[in-house]
Amino acid sequence: MTDSAGAGADTRRPKNQTPFPKIRRVTPGAPLRWIAAGWRDFARAPAASAFYGAAFALMGWLIYLVFSHAYEYTSALTAGFLLVGPFVATGLYDISRRLARGETVALRPTLTAWKTNVGAFSLFALVLTVILLVWARASLVTFALFFSTGMPTLSGFLQRVVSLEHLDFVLTYLAVGLGFAAIVFAVSVVSVPMMLDRGTDTIVAALTSVRALADNPAPLIFWAALIVLLIGIGFATLFIGLVVTAPIVGHATWHAYRDLVAGDP
Repeated sequence: MTDSAGAGADTRRPKNQTPFPKIRRVTPGAPLRWIAAGWRDFARAPAASAFYGAAFALMGWLIYLVFSHAYEYTSALTAGFLLVGPFVATGLYDISRRLARGETVALRPTLTAWKTNVGAFSLFALVLTVILLVWARASLVTFALFFSTGMPTLSGFLQRVVSLEHLDFVLTYLAVGLGFAAIVFAVSVVSVPMMLDRGTDTIVAALTSVRALADNPAPLIFWAALIVLLIGIGFATLFIGLVVTAPIVGHATWHAYRDLVAGDP
C-alpha cells in the first residue's frame, strides 16, 4: 500500500494501464469479519474512536430535537445523518490506517486527515450535500402529496405511519428513502477510504465503489443491513450506543475497503 505520489513524481500512466484498481470478490460472511476487525481497532484506540462516536451521538440528539419541533424534517435529517456519515468518519479510517501501519494513534492528526486529498474530499462532500438537499425536497413533496390539507399534527402523522389504511403513504415514503439510500451506499462503500489511502479523485473512487457493489452484491447488501442494525442499536439506546457502534462501523468500513480493493491502481 502506498500513499499519494510526491510532488515532482511522474504521474503519467502507460497507455494500457487503467486508473481503476481490481475488485476482489469476498465471501457472504466477510462483513462479520470486518465488524470484528472494527471492534479490535476500537479497542486499540478507544479514546480517539469514542470521540468520533460522541460526535455521531450529538448528531443523533440533533435529530431528536428536530423531531420534537418539526417532525416533517426528521426523515430528511436522519437520511442526512446516513449520507454524511462516510465523510465524517474519515478520522476513523485514518485511525485504522495508522493502526495497520503500526503507528501510534493520536486524535489530533486524524481530525485533518482529509487535507491529504482536499479536492476529492470537498467534491465528494458537495455531492453528498446535493443528494441530501434533493432528498429533503423529495421528502417534503411526498408529505405534500399525501397531506394536501396541510401538515398534520405529530399524532396524526404517527397514526398514518402505523395504520394499514395509509399503507400507500408508508410504502411511497420508504421507496423514496430507500432509493436515495441505495444511491449513496453504492457510491460510498469504499470511496472515502480509497480517497484517503490512495489520493484517488472523486470520480474514480465513486465508480470503484459502484464496481465493488456490482461484483459483490450479496456480501455488500448484508454489510448494509449490518450498518443499519448497528446504527439502529445506537438510536434505540437514546444515541448513547453510537459512541461505540458508529466507530465500529467506521473502522469496519476501512477493512471492507482493504478487503475489496486490490493493490494499487
